[in-house]
Amino acid sequence: MNNTRPIIEKCAERAGSRYELWIDFIRSAGLEHMAEVGVYRGNFASSILENCSSLKKYYMIDPWRHLDDWNKPANEDDALFESFFAETKARTDFAGEKRVILRGKTVEVIDDLPDEQLDFAYIDGDHTLKGIAIDLICIYPKVRPGGFIGGDDFSKTIWQHHSKYEPTLVFPFAVYFAEAVGAPIYGLPYNQFLIEKTIARSFEFVDLTGDYSNLSLRGQLDANKALKLKMAEMLPRATKYARKMKKWFSK
Repeated sequence: MNNTRPIIEKCAERAGSRYELWIDFIRSAGLEHMAEVGVYRGNFASSILENCSSLKKYYMIDPWRHLDDWNKPANEDDALFESFFAETKARTDFAGEKRVILRGKTVEVIDDLPDEQLDFAYIDGDHTLKGIAIDLICIYPKVRPGGFIGGDDFSKTIWQHHSKYEPTLVFPFAVYFAEAVGAPIYGLPYNQFLIEKTIARSFEFVDLTGDYSNLSLRGQLDANKALKLKMAEMLPRATKYARKMKKWFSK
């Protein structure tokens, strides 16, 4: 962790986007073997492969199909996912010798990855509690000691999407997971996180943003907050106007 902290701090300070953050980190740490869980249309994969010459192998894990038990906005129909799969291949064909496509849910294809093979795994798949639990638990043994797990949608609110969708629980679950396995975890800009798989168990949550002070879910599940959320969804214009008025009167 002593070597990792200054590297990730500098990367976080310099980054203008999540893409820049991870490109800088992969380059700075000299990472060679990586997996991405949740590839979708291949934008992240193509950017990483194009800008990180140190990478020798890039595993791409995604079912690219409709999932009946996944209640999130990105759950499209099979035909559209088939087009996303074709788009992903086209975007990453330039790195065909490095690319390994594992088409399936994490639990369906994880055994195709050797244990302790990865320097870095990036999780951007199912952000529900079920999804992030499965992905972290499955991918952790595939990362070598001294390697890393990063991820997206480390959202401060569980209500990342409309309340008709399953809540997003990457945060705080990733922190709980890091504590369970005895690993340091960093809260990063652009709703990102980084877990370091240390040899010695040494959990610590290092929040480089100052936004993740409360690990409790109680406040987010408060009945009054839930009612406000529902009202905001039902009456978006009125809610927006009320916020403007409140801001104006507070001046």
